[in-house]
Amino acid sequence: MQKQSGYILALDNGTTGNRAFLFNSQGKVVGQAYKELTQYYPQPGWLEHDAEEIWQDTCFCIESAIKSSQISSRDIVALGLTVQRETCLLWDKTTGKPLHRAIVWQDRRTAAMCQNLQEKGFARDIYQRTGLVIDAYFSATKLKWLLEQIKGVDLNNVLAGTIDTWVLWNLTGGKVHATDHSNASRTMLMNLSSGQWDETLLNIFEIPVNILPQIQPSLSHFGVADTPLLGAKIPITAILGDQHAALFAHGCDKPGLMKCTYGTGSFLMANTGSEILRSPHQLLSTIAWTDAEKITYALEGSIFTSGACIQWLRDGMKLISNAAETETMAKEVSDNGGVYFVPAFSGLGAPHWDMSARGAFLGLTGGVKKEHMVRAVLEAIAYQVKEVVDAINASTQTPITNLMVDGGACKNNFLMQFQADILGIPVERPAILDMTVQGAAFAAGIKSGFWNNYQQLVGDASVASSFTNRSIDTAFQPGQVNQVNQINLQNFQTWQKAVERTKNWIN
Repeated sequence: MQKQSGYILALDNGTTGNRAFLFNSQGKVVGQAYKELTQYYPQPGWLEHDAEEIWQDTCFCIESAIKSSQISSRDIVALGLTVQRETCLLWDKTTGKPLHRAIVWQDRRTAAMCQNLQEKGFARDIYQRTGLVIDAYFSATKLKWLLEQIKGVDLNNVLAGTIDTWVLWNLTGGKVHATDHSNASRTMLMNLSSGQWDETLLNIFEIPVNILPQIQPSLSHFGVADTPLLGAKIPITAILGDQHAALFAHGCDKPGLMKCTYGTGSFLMANTGSEILRSPHQLLSTIAWTDAEKITYALEGSIFTSGACIQWLRDGMKLISNAAETETMAKEVSDNGGVYFVPAFSGLGAPHWDMSARGAFLGLTGGVKKEHMVRAVLEAIAYQVKEVVDAINASTQTPITNLMVDGGACKNNFLMQFQADILGIPVERPAILDMTVQGAAFAAGIKSGFWNNYQQLVGDASVASSFTNRSIDTAFQPGQVNQVNQINLQNFQTWQKAVERTKNWIN
């Protein structure tokens, strides 16, 4: 599997924090660091990040990970980067300073702009070109909004990009302004077939092409990280969106293989091979990853709020002091007490795509306890995933026979068992849950020649529990068809009714 000694550095610039990991030649973690990221909420439905904080925290994590691993930066063979995708910003290329805080993927400020585009009849054309539905989730309307805030600024000095582009530009000392196909495919500005910026889309959103980064294959040479912090020149050989990186790490390199990442949101992605698969159930067609030889496509169901609602239970509602408590509390009651939760804090993603929906508890009575409410939140996370799995099964010829999972929320045994029961298929949780950063490392290592065999590195995901570097922690088996499962399915149908009540809340 290995061709040389040394280490791979992988960076993960996520929604709630930034991380750096170091992997040895056996694909094992030898050093890591994490820094939580400040969330800014200027108005209801708006969410911003400080791009300079992201870069500073990235530097902190790199330095801390190298220190914890007790290695020399000169021993790092290559660097891989994975990011939160649709979050974007503008910055001045002469000063290196952001012109506004980055607008996060969850932000809803451009919902009215999206509605206007839908009313003008652009939805079908945009979907055909990008594989995406018109929604404030994607970068195009965010960039248009940002450009409107800096009128009068010389655009010859302005650069635009998603977080990968910003971090790459800083890593290379301002020498490289680029992105990869997986991140570009989430902007709503890239043509899914050509893999290039689309002139028609640029005209629709009034985005000048000269401010956009160059698009490269996900596994390619993006330049050299050359900062005083590293003390060595390190080739940057892979960039992927976080969900794409997780799909890569799970070994889902064939059509019909699917994973679900339970992070801030829940994201299900199924490999569709060299085919752009169009779903009649409002799933997204996207690029999984690319290399110099081919494009691999995927079908995705994006769920905006998942782990974020557990964080809300802790920080907003003060019902829990830590995420682990939710498992214990959910087991303290025999059912949800008739309570249903709709986690539409940022509207509803797949398969509904309603930007005006808002979160709600329904079915509250005087006998409801906080344990019922916590359980209802966990059940809602699983119900959302079931909706998307059902949509993927209805869109493909090969039904999903097992669900590979990762992300922080899948530590919750109650949630994972409930998920297996409601889906009726096994749910496989790996021993290492950081699949996004692992995917970035594996991609960078393979492209650089540090590893020479993808299958030996990740295992065959088409065979249950065959992982090498992704050994299974627990395989949650669905319960037998019985009265309890029938009740779960009836509750799922009731939850769907609750979802309908929350739609079209904001005019």
